[in-house]
Amino acid sequence: MFKFDQLASNMRALSRGGWRALGVLEMVGAVLLIVPAAAKWMPILTPLAAAALALETLALAGLYARYSLKLVATNPLVWSAGMGLLAVFVAYGRYALIRPA
Repeated sequence: MFKFDQLASNMRALSRGGWRALGVLEMVGAVLLIVPAAAKWMPILTPLAAAALALETLALAGLYARYSLKLVATNPLVWSAGMGLLAVFVAYGRYALIRPA
């Protein structure tokens, strides 16, 4: 299950509402990564969503870097940095597919 309460209590850099806003942003971004490209409706939304998610996860990785110094696989910093880099890769790849030649 989700450990939202544990995360919100351990990372006090953001308020509970801030964590909820990040969760909503990530859910909307996840939908926008898939639906526009699959439906061929406004495909520009896919690279924009990936870029927004990349910025959000890399900023979150910076926040985690300030508060957790252990570099182990269970550290959220490692997860956020990896997901941010994957989102950058998706944003670039999707933009390359839709841009005119």
